[in-house]
Amino acid sequence: MSETVSSPAGQLALSVGQSFGTFGYRSFVLMSLTLVYTFNFIDRILISVVSVPIINEFQLSQFQFGLLSGIGFALFYTLLGIPIANLSERVSRKLIIGICVILWSLATVLCGFTTGFVTLLVARMLVGVGEAGCTPPANSMISDYYAPAARPTALGIYAMGVTAGGVLAQVFGGVILDVFTWREAFIFVGTPGILLGIIFLLTVKEPPRGYSDPPETEKIERASFRDAVAEIVSKRTFWVMSGGATLAAFAGYALVGLQPQHVVFTHGYTPAQTALMFMAPVGLAGTLGAFLGGFLTQTASKRSATAATWVPGIAFLICAPLYASAFLVGGSTLMLILLMVGSVLQYFYLGAQYNIAQAVVSLRVRATSVAILLFIVNLIGYGVGPPALGIVADIMSSNWISANDVAGQITASCSLTDASLSEELVAACREARAYGVKWACVVATGLFVFAGLFFLVAGRTFIRDLYANRVAQRAL
Repeated sequence: MSETVSSPAGQLALSVGQSFGTFGYRSFVLMSLTLVYTFNFIDRILISVVSVPIINEFQLSQFQFGLLSGIGFALFYTLLGIPIANLSERVSRKLIIGICVILWSLATVLCGFTTGFVTLLVARMLVGVGEAGCTPPANSMISDYYAPAARPTALGIYAMGVTAGGVLAQVFGGVILDVFTWREAFIFVGTPGILLGIIFLLTVKEPPRGYSDPPETEKIERASFRDAVAEIVSKRTFWVMSGGATLAAFAGYALVGLQPQHVVFTHGYTPAQTALMFMAPVGLAGTLGAFLGGFLTQTASKRSATAATWVPGIAFLICAPLYASAFLVGGSTLMLILLMVGSVLQYFYLGAQYNIAQAVVSLRVRATSVAILLFIVNLIGYGVGPPALGIVADIMSSNWISANDVAGQITASCSLTDASLSEELVAACREARAYGVKWACVVATGLFVFAGLFFLVAGRTFIRDLYANRVAQRAL
């Protein structure tokens, strides 16, 4: 049942759009979608939690692991995102989400049965195929369940799945690794998602399309993809900001895989200890950063129209040296503090990138604007970042091996569990891995400086593009 609109207050609510269903049921649907999104990121991030055991068992180079955590997942996830978003305009969105949850959960379970690099890469690709069907239809459903005034809060709650999933992946993965193997971690984490997908299909209703929009919204003509792209191309702010967001994702997703390895190789903690004692707190700090960045931007926007560009821009410039220092200090406690502070500042940009992408274009192309932003950020940032910085790690490890006269005895892809290596060579392998990962992390954090500069430069044209957009809106 939807709320009545017979009273004057109800008529006012209708004029600005009304939410679909009862408050209780809307909340249930929102929590269900947020839980789906959380599982989305748990399954996505888990491979980084169990990175060291996988690298040791399959004797992978950092580049190969970067393929598993980067382009192996991101390729199909990115390429299928826009087609699935388009499909969700015509087909039941709850059906798409439910089926995709089951598919990516099954693929996660399959990761536990792989026999080598190639089979694990294929399983990761299947995870990407499934997860491509989550966010586009979920955002569309939320927009139909919630009136425009309530959408920012609803979408903000949904977005918490990103950092919540990352934290829970560390916690679950760490606890499981303390008792079981990395294979069982994939099986135990992936299986509940299958049940979640079935429950979602049975309990969530498909809302009427456009239900929560004000009546006048329907009068806005939908732009063709060609027209939408033409409008977006004309917005310099969009492309400069996208450059900054892509650099942030390029470094950020690489660090997700490299940070746990740095703790294991350099500071000597087990993968389970690393997940629970270091990566989970860093993930929680990132959650705080996503919220704090949005709050500070909203507060600063009352005095500065360009706050959405300079708040994350300055945060990036501050976080870069702090983050880099975390990988160069000797003590693990100080490292954790610096990583947490850096993580808070790093995630200031999450909400800002979507706000800017939608603010500078007309209402009828906002969805396309976000889709193109995600396409660029995921394909280049998520897909290329981990393997590219994996190459940096491999080069630096090879340099260490050459400088310490163990060339020909070990390589950059050496394994700490290789029974054929002597204790001295295992120790050298650890040192080589640690050296390569450390400097790859430092290089990654340096990219945040350039990301910050891109956001600051975007502020120079933000007002112009925003004004041009409002003028165009009045003309529609």
